[in-house]
Amino acid sequence: METLLRRLQENLNNKLPFAVYAKPGTDYITGIFQLEDTAYLLENFTQKGFVFAPFADGEAPFIPFEKSEIIEAKFTLSDTGTPVTSDVEPQLEAKSHFEQLVQKCVAEIKTGAFDKLVASRTEFVATQKSVTDIYITLLHTYPNAFRYCFFHPVSGLWMGATPEQLLKASGNEVATVALAGTQIYNPSVEAVWGTKEKEEQQFVTDYIVQRLHNITKDVNVSLPYTFRAGNIVHIKTDIQAQLQNNTDLGDIITLLHPTPAVCGLPKEQARDFLLGNEGYNREYYSGYLGELNREESSDLFVNLRCMKVSEQNAQLFIGCGITKDSIPEKEFYETVNKSMTMGRVL
Repeated sequence: METLLRRLQENLNNKLPFAVYAKPGTDYITGIFQLEDTAYLLENFTQKGFVFAPFADGEAPFIPFEKSEIIEAKFTLSDTGTPVTSDVEPQLEAKSHFEQLVQKCVAEIKTGAFDKLVASRTEFVATQKSVTDIYITLLHTYPNAFRYCFFHPVSGLWMGATPEQLLKASGNEVATVALAGTQIYNPSVEAVWGTKEKEEQQFVTDYIVQRLHNITKDVNVSLPYTFRAGNIVHIKTDIQAQLQNNTDLGDIITLLHPTPAVCGLPKEQARDFLLGNEGYNREYYSGYLGELNREESSDLFVNLRCMKVSEQNAQLFIGCGITKDSIPEKEFYETVNKSMTMGRVL
């Protein structure tokens, strides 16, 4: 573990690309450390390496396995995901701007233009903690998430603990999830989901299943259940299927990304609406990242609960699903709850 973290700092000091990550529920950490400073980009989905793709069109940084040293280590996993209360004082300007965005989303949905939109915002938090200290905290605080630290000259330095899998593919077997709804985790109270959250989650599930039916067979869908990710919980549905013959990995990724959980429905129109109305650049927030074609398998995650880190502050990215029944102030406080996922490790 010490060797891996020391190597992380060395690559960062030398501005060499790297990806360090632990998969959900595991106590193994993997580091992919590029050995030279070429800024590789994803060119096609037959490449083997670690990909870091943006929300919208743009360059996807890529770290080839063949150009890197791979280090793996085991660590002692301790769950410190204790309950968190909403006792922060939000910035009034940010609150007003986001509530106006939500109002505009609701108005558009009520016209019938959209079934759902996912509004997001960004905020900056000062931090003096080292990158390795932040990452160690992420590892232990969110054991059920994909916990990563990624650097590339094109993207900069990003860290996160995402609870959402975009795609797991091995041979003809593929798996993904539908994730929606958010509540603060309380160990003494069972989560109860309202109509708005259930409807939002069903939108995501229906969309994914419909898209998969075009290129897969034997689609299996679990019943929705409550899933904990650190200090918050979501509604989650597991989806598995078999690819039809000659289906390209890139085809299924294109079909799924961006999912309604990070964008909305209809997908293309929702993406364009958000790009034109959110008022900031999501960059790699709500994009996807992970292993591409490692030992004949791909393991990709949606880039949620993430931050872009500079020397003195971290830029947090948070969003929430909007339906016709959304209440702007309530949606804003949902983003406040989500921001604690990253804010509490800083």
